[in-house]
Amino acid sequence: MAAVPEFHLPLAPADLLRDGGPGRYMVQEVLSTHELPPALAAFRAAFRARGALAVLQHFDCVYSVLHHFRTVGMAVKEDALELMMHVVSHHSNELPAILSDSGLSHADRAAHLNALKMNCYLLTGLMNAFEMETCKNSCLEADPGRKNRKNLAKTSVSLWEEEREPLLRLLTQLLQLDLRQLWGRLAMEEEFVNLMTGNCYRILENPSISLQRYRVTREAVTHLLAAALVHCDHMFSATLKITQMLQHFEHVAPVFAQAVSLWAKDYGLKSLVGELLREIGQKCPQDLAREASGVKGYATFISELAEQIPALVLSNMSVLLPHLDGESYTMRNAVLAAMAEVLVQVLEGDQLEEAARATRDKFLDMLQAHVCDVHSFVRSRVLQLFTRIVQRKALPLTQFQSVVSLAVGRLKDKSVIVVKNAIQLLAAFLSNNPFSSKLNWTDLDEPLKKEVQKLQEMRDRRRPTAAPVIAPEEEWEAMLPEVKAATQQLFQPLQEGEEEELEVEETVEGTVEQITGLLKKLNYKSAARLTQKALCRFQGKEPFNGPGEENEEATILGVLKRLYTGSCPGENSEDPPHDNSSDKIEEVQEEQPPAELVKQEMLVQYLQDAYNFSVKITEALNLISKMMYENSVSVVQEAIEFFVTVSQFGVPQALLGVRRMLPLIWSKEPGIKEAVLNAYRQLYLNPTEDSERAKAQSLVHSLSLIMVDASLGTIQCLEEIISEFVQKDEIRPAVTQLLWERFTEKSPCSALERRAAVMLLGMMARGKPEIVGSNLDILVTVGLSEKACEDYRLPQEVCNVISKLASNPKPALEKNSAPFRLPQNHMLFGCLSETVSKGFAQPSSHWIPFMEAAVMLIYQLAEGAEEICADILHVCSQQALEKLREADEQKADAGDSSSRVSGGAGSLPTFLLLHLVSLVGQVALQQVAYLEVSVSAELRRRRMLKEEKTKKQSDTSTKKQRPQSTGNETTMEEELGLVGATADDTEAELIRSICETELLDGKHLFSAFVPLVLKICNSPGLYSDSALSAAAALALGKFCMISSEFCDSHLRLLFTMMEKSALPGVRSNLIIAAGDLAIRFPNLVEPWTSHLYARLRDPCPSVRQTAGLVMTHLILKDMVKVKGQVSEMAALLIDPEEAIVGVAQNFFGELANKGNAVYNLLPDIISHLSDPNSGIEEESFHTIMRHLFSYITKEKQTESLVEKLCQRFRTARTERQYRDLSHCLTLLPVSERGLHKLQDNYDCFADKLQDPAVYNCFQTVLARFRRAGIKPETKALAEELEQKLSASHNRGLDSTETCQDRSQTPMPVPAKRKPVGSSRRQPLGPVNTDDDFVTPPSRTLRNRKRAQKRPPRKKAIITFSSDEENSSEDELVAELREEENPTKTTPITRSSGRRLR
Repeated sequence: MAAVPEFHLPLAPADLLRDGGPGRYMVQEVLSTHELPPALAAFRAAFRARGALAVLQHFDCVYSVLHHFRTVGMAVKEDALELMMHVVSHHSNELPAILSDSGLSHADRAAHLNALKMNCYLLTGLMNAFEMETCKNSCLEADPGRKNRKNLAKTSVSLWEEEREPLLRLLTQLLQLDLRQLWGRLAMEEEFVNLMTGNCYRILENPSISLQRYRVTREAVTHLLAAALVHCDHMFSATLKITQMLQHFEHVAPVFAQAVSLWAKDYGLKSLVGELLREIGQKCPQDLAREASGVKGYATFISELAEQIPALVLSNMSVLLPHLDGESYTMRNAVLAAMAEVLVQVLEGDQLEEAARATRDKFLDMLQAHVCDVHSFVRSRVLQLFTRIVQRKALPLTQFQSVVSLAVGRLKDKSVIVVKNAIQLLAAFLSNNPFSSKLNWTDLDEPLKKEVQKLQEMRDRRRPTAAPVIAPEEEWEAMLPEVKAATQQLFQPLQEGEEEELEVEETVEGTVEQITGLLKKLNYKSAARLTQKALCRFQGKEPFNGPGEENEEATILGVLKRLYTGSCPGENSEDPPHDNSSDKIEEVQEEQPPAELVKQEMLVQYLQDAYNFSVKITEALNLISKMMYENSVSVVQEAIEFFVTVSQFGVPQALLGVRRMLPLIWSKEPGIKEAVLNAYRQLYLNPTEDSERAKAQSLVHSLSLIMVDASLGTIQCLEEIISEFVQKDEIRPAVTQLLWERFTEKSPCSALERRAAVMLLGMMARGKPEIVGSNLDILVTVGLSEKACEDYRLPQEVCNVISKLASNPKPALEKNSAPFRLPQNHMLFGCLSETVSKGFAQPSSHWIPFMEAAVMLIYQLAEGAEEICADILHVCSQQALEKLREADEQKADAGDSSSRVSGGAGSLPTFLLLHLVSLVGQVALQQVAYLEVSVSAELRRRRMLKEEKTKKQSDTSTKKQRPQSTGNETTMEEELGLVGATADDTEAELIRSICETELLDGKHLFSAFVPLVLKICNSPGLYSDSALSAAAALALGKFCMISSEFCDSHLRLLFTMMEKSALPGVRSNLIIAAGDLAIRFPNLVEPWTSHLYARLRDPCPSVRQTAGLVMTHLILKDMVKVKGQVSEMAALLIDPEEAIVGVAQNFFGELANKGNAVYNLLPDIISHLSDPNSGIEEESFHTIMRHLFSYITKEKQTESLVEKLCQRFRTARTERQYRDLSHCLTLLPVSERGLHKLQDNYDCFADKLQDPAVYNCFQTVLARFRRAGIKPETKALAEELEQKLSASHNRGLDSTETCQDRSQTPMPVPAKRKPVGSSRRQPLGPVNTDDDFVTPPSRTLRNRKRAQKRPPRKKAIITFSSDEENSSEDELVAELREEENPTKTTPITRSSGRRLR
């Protein structure tokens, strides 16, 4: 065969067009596109004739296809690819025989080598060209605006995807041959190997390769690269290439992790794992911190590789550890994830060797250390890893307590994602704990103490068999003869070969230790010689001062005795017993302890661990329960799921968390509401019992436990949840059946369980009213029977259940259907009247709540409810009068009239008066509600029915007559609308007139009881019972709700009692009543608003809490003005009672949702609280401001406040105000524009900078501004401001020193201000004068009087300029001033004639 030019693989295709020198192949001619089809046909014919070597003559035609690939037709491309595939396949089949031919000539070998390189070059070139076209088309597919081109390219793409995998298999088959023989048994050209593998890397660069549909292609690429690695020494190149691709193509990380895992397992290429990890480990951590894209690829690769081949990663882990100290949190996460995989898959179990155990503990220590990493993503990731470790039961028991403690600590983390993962970790600990299915620490405490005591007893019994303990003095006596002999030898000359080698230590302590050691080793002679030297060296120092014996030998012996007996007690004396369960058996016991003792120690250790774990979980419960009302939805959901888990392990505090999550059922977030429903579904609707009956009993029992001592709010929340379950038919009929059986006492149960059954029936009735409607007779006959008087709590609950019929009427067929009501003679009302009347004359603390429920039910369901209640009032009044007559007769007979309280009612038992007043008040309130709601709605319903009927008749007559349409139709509709509005007003006026003129006039029943209520309220000394006073105060408030005239004439009495009453119950009741009156008669109550605010500093916490709730309700409903006294609400933020602080926080949280409300109120709050007379300490002021400024989030608000605060420095008069203002500035996130505001208003505060506290606050503002990252141009401004601050501060200090030298130091003048007890620190007591409670005149009268008087002297109260501009006469605070009080006042104990009329 003739010699052919040698083919060199080119770096670029164009290199083949240039002459590379003698003996090197170059392309002779690049064919044009129309010449290509016949040239390919000629190549095909030559291939049939000569085989693969035909390429030596026809290389140029396929090269021309590559050259014109973008312009040549698809048929030519496909033809060329198919031809080259056949050529290479044929050559691959021929080569084994050729390579095994020992007689192969050099020329033939060179020809086959050239042909192989040419064929492979052309085939891989075509593969590359098709792959690039595919990548381009896949990008076009992702572009929605190029649909036409996508359809055009679809054919070529699908063809290439079908051919790609067979071609990769063909190249793999080729590389598996021993091709080195073609190179003369030398290594293959690196260019040839790179040519064969280049396609693989290019295919992997396509982002779509990671899709599931290309799994076969990925496997083919993996096997091709494996063949190159095994047969072609591709290790070094592959390491570099893979590392580069991981850095630049994030999507290849999982692909390469799977490939490397396969190469290590199936091909034995384990060293490649080490090379790759070493290459990644040597990357500079600082560089990785700057290259976020490259880090992600490395991190994913490490994590996925550790999942698949953890043992190999473990052997190379040391090269990755430097990245744990690097700046890139992503790399730290990856290395820690790799450690976790190793712990889960390799270093787990109890059979580990010592080295593996040490490695495991080291990894766990590293993971624990990074629980406190500076980056929140690392902290959260480590908690996730520990969750997996715990779930796989790979965490040693010895590490349980430390990891649990870390997780509990992370519950206080600032990052939401960390808190969320900490909760998940604790839940995993609970679910996988090795201790017990019940983790009640109180249950574990007793067994632990018992077993510890048993262990101590076993150890005590074991001690006598131990080696006897010998006292040090006895040992010394036994040693003394030998010590004496050794000491005497000191005074004899040294023998030959004996040298003094011992030297005294530098210190006394060192020498003492040296001598003691020699004595224990029985080296008496050396000890004696050392003592002799020490006596000379440390003469006079303890213990070498000696008792002063003349005999040197006796001195040495005395020192040795003191040293020996003094060093021994700590060793041989018996140690006191320890309570620690992990104490070891004393070392004096050389023999092995018996098996029983070892078992007991293990048991105690187990119980101790379980106890500690339970205590930690209990601690976590308290923290997590407070997270249920966080802003983060995910944290709330995790907290809810955690309590579900905890409940299943019997932790007693879990019930508190289960109750605490109940109000979340009202959450606006659907995810949270659904989480609560799922939690209760898991806890209560899925019991583990087998039978339906047992499941129902378990469900009812669990729900009954929740309702024990539950508040009204808890009951309402549970009702919402159960009604949801009922509507979705998730509660089985067996549960309803069991509840009815408990109620009717067919199923034995306690009184508490019976009441719970009634309450649960009521909750279910809200979802399905027919549950109650179909069994109303049973409810009445059983619940309101003669036994009802024994315990009024059951009939009270029965009334609440029946009331569900009114609140949940049956779906109306028509919009204006009549409301559901029962006839006046229904047995329900007869039973209610009888039960109320019977209980009236019997002392019972539960009668009043039952009576209130009964009266409310009557007004809700009865036709003619006022007649029924009037009868009840009449009967009860008669009973009271009879009791009064009986009492008077008895006292008259006994001649004891002198001891009777003046006034007829004074002779009645207190409980009777209490019942009577409560009954009257409840009937009055329900009568008003009945008129305002039910009667008003019924009047409107009837009017609308009448209007509809009239309209239908008019429409019918219009259709019959069919007149010509005119423009009057619109006018008529408008008139109809006007008539409707007028009718509404007429109905409202009718109701109002009834309330104003009829309900309290002399003809109505209520008028008979008004004097009684007023007398009780006016005579607190005569009627001193607290319950009666509270009931009378509440009744007075209810009477005031009826008529504005009655309310106006008795408001002074009401507010006087609110201020002066010594009973907290009275004050609380009147605050609630005043809140209702402020909504019903706002104009009447408005002048008394300051007295409502005053209760916010009441000395009693319950009154303050009630006042806070009422004011929250009124302010958020815009029923009272908030300007001025809202600082009293802010003062509640530092209340010692946590519940009151919660009320204040809730108020400002809700207020912040109303636009700029908090921002608008801040100036007033700062003005009042920073005043020295406010009674607010400086630290408390800081606490309040920190909370309020957290609501200032808008940049414009921040800038405006900066300016206002700066301007206020001009008018501040005390050092305290300077400090408070500057502290407020530190709470604002000052922006660039805010800094300009500081600069513009610098003159306002420059002279105040001499105060170190003020100066430090401004320095804090600047420091925070710099930390936020500033622009270069702003940096100059900040530096300039800092220099001015420093100059003013220093100048102020200098001037102060000068002034002090001259004794003319000017002190800040405190703001002169009328002392106002505006703080709880100065509580209002009953010492106020009657002048404080004169009814303030109406607003118009006050304004007229104020206009006639000279303007009052302006107070030195500091206000914001913006507030002065916005203030108006209408916004003046309703405050009782001296000039507004009349000179003569009427005592509150005297009733006016108009009031009693």
